[in-house]
Amino acid sequence: VQLQASGGGLVQPGGSLRLSCAASGDSSNRYILAWFRQVPGKDREFVAGISRSASSAAYADTVKGRFTIARGKSRNTMYLQMNNLKPEDTAVYYCAGDNPPASVVIRTTEREYDYWGQGTQVTVSS
Repeated sequence: VQLQASGGGLVQPGGSLRLSCAASGDSSNRYILAWFRQVPGKDREFVAGISRSASSAAYADTVKGRFTIARGKSRNTMYLQMNNLKPEDTAVYYCAGDNPPASVVIRTTEREYDYWGQGTQVTVSS
């Protein structure tokens, strides 16, 4: 599966952005998907993940209540609505996909994802 992230940019603190991730390839709508982010010198960290059916979602504590993850109707597009952005949200955001056994609903660890998009820069600054 191929993943293409978009939607990053420069926004002031308190502002909003919506990231998109388009998944293409065989059965891409059956993959679990997630957003990770990374700042220079630090490990990539989990932000949010969503199940195949979009009925379940998980969030990092740092973004809970401010970010919302969703999938499009065809389930091969993923979105991350980011509200009330803070300077500490500044990072390169990556979308990730995986096709684990059916019993796995969401994964939150970087090493568990086999497919990655190219990343999109989000900068929160006044």
